[in-house]
Amino acid sequence: MNAIVKDIMQDKSTFSEWFEHMHSHPELSMQEADTARYIEQTLRSFGEYEIETGVGKYGIVASLKVGDSDRAIGIRADFDALPIQESNELHYCSKATGVSHLCGHDGHTTMLLAAAKYLAEKKNFNGTVRLIFQPAEETMQGAPAMIEDGLFERFPVDAVFAMHNMPGLEQGKLYFTEGNVMAAVDNWEVVLTGKGGHGAFPELAIDPVVAGSSLVMALQSVVARNVAPANRAVVTIGSFQAGEAGNVIAHTATLRLSIRTTTPEDRTMVLDNIKRLVQMQAESFGCTAEIREGVPGAVLINDPEETRKAAQIARETFGDENVCEEGPTYLASEDFAFMLQKQKGTYCFLGNGDSKFVHHPEYVFNQDIVPIGAAYWVAITEGYLR
Repeated sequence: MNAIVKDIMQDKSTFSEWFEHMHSHPELSMQEADTARYIEQTLRSFGEYEIETGVGKYGIVASLKVGDSDRAIGIRADFDALPIQESNELHYCSKATGVSHLCGHDGHTTMLLAAAKYLAEKKNFNGTVRLIFQPAEETMQGAPAMIEDGLFERFPVDAVFAMHNMPGLEQGKLYFTEGNVMAAVDNWEVVLTGKGGHGAFPELAIDPVVAGSSLVMALQSVVARNVAPANRAVVTIGSFQAGEAGNVIAHTATLRLSIRTTTPEDRTMVLDNIKRLVQMQAESFGCTAEIREGVPGAVLINDPEETRKAAQIARETFGDENVCEEGPTYLASEDFAFMLQKQKGTYCFLGNGDSKFVHHPEYVFNQDIVPIGAAYWVAITEGYLR
């Protein structure tokens, strides 16, 4: 067993207590007041960090300077939950109806807190480590909010790092990929307005459900006939809401879209085509259309040099057999992409083993990987700030 992991394992019961508390008390994006308070209190118990709260509403930055070097790195963990009802039977299950940590952000925060404790005790580096605890990753709001609040101006770093647990990847193994790793996501809402009426008299109405149904099918052509087969993209209509009764023609229909692209060029092209189709489809059925755009998406792009350096540190720490440098890429999204637009760095995956996938009601974060994730953050800090 690696020496850092062995040291961290001595506090495993403490880390488990942190994790299970956060798992039992989940909070949705930009509502994480209690979670932020808990993280702050835990950090203050270490007694070594300069702690700034309220960065981008609920974000926290904990800084620790050791020695005389001007170099600094940032390590980020997210801590928001999802609007999903947990189906697990665990003694620490979510106590909030319809809200749960089914992506492992409670585990990510636990790993960074565990690393924070170790770093405060050992201080085996020369420079400044900044621990960035970020809210609202699930809604893509948290990273932009912290950046807008002056994250990198107030807390400058030379590079920034993040990690995500990943079900289906070998338990405890670290995966690194240079370049494009995660897709840009744009969450849009389309509201079609027609003319409501009685179901027996369709000639007196303009049916937005029919228009919306046609739009759903038309949108499937955007990727199929515009994105090069070598690239990846998807347009998902995850919600179609209209009306309440079978004998009433609705006045409006609302479609919620998740649009995912893997290159900036494809993103622009796909979004432009969606706008065109929405307006033309609506007009062809006599409806009007309103598009409500969410937070603009960004492709997560790992800096090649920083990725290679991080992977080398991981190999030195855990051995070649526990590191993969041709890791997977996903159409899932991650708002750490916005941080990587401002600062060089890299984002890796840590295998969660054979579990349900993230966002599944029966997903379970594997607590056995906490010491490995924490040890990786320690190794990154000590390796970059030698």
